[in-house]
Amino acid sequence: MLVVPPRSELRARPLETPRLLLTPIEPTDASDLWYAVEGSRAHLEPWLPWVPFTVDMEASHRYAEASANDWDNARACRFAIRDRIGRRFLGVVGLEALAHLHQSCELGYWLRIDSVRGGVMTEASRVLLAWAFGRMNAHRIRVAAATDNHASLGVIRRLGFRFEGIARHAEHCNHRWLDHALFALLSTDTP
Repeated sequence: MLVVPPRSELRARPLETPRLLLTPIEPTDASDLWYAVEGSRAHLEPWLPWVPFTVDMEASHRYAEASANDWDNARACRFAIRDRIGRRFLGVVGLEALAHLHQSCELGYWLRIDSVRGGVMTEASRVLLAWAFGRMNAHRIRVAAATDNHASLGVIRRLGFRFEGIARHAEHCNHRWLDHALFALLSTDTP
């Protein structure tokens, strides 16, 4: 079974890297979420079907509250990514679709436009994966990316995920169907 620690544990002791802090998304993050999405809308919309529905601060507030509720009910663990020095909000990385019996979940992530291409997502995902396999007792973590989303595919490759196949027309996003490349990483895979 998966083990989902309380949010308070991660608020007190966030996941850390040399450059980043990962803390559970809280309702107080709504403003940061809104400004990050609004400022990166053109960058995010081609890949994320929820972006057009993030139309105002209230939508970000509902997402932040749902994230806290999902964590508390062991459905998902979503983290705000912040830089360590200024605590600036950079994006989100999380574990979705927690399947407790199968010890599996799905990795999801996004970054604001001015934080891409610096290794931030690889760094944040790497510490989250180590936490998931260690603290949460995960056995399998799946991730998918559109076959033409080369930035996301690069993160997945750097993290050591293994390719499993293509899901044709897996998602309708930005007025088009996206094929997804599917990958997984097992606790027993060697890096």
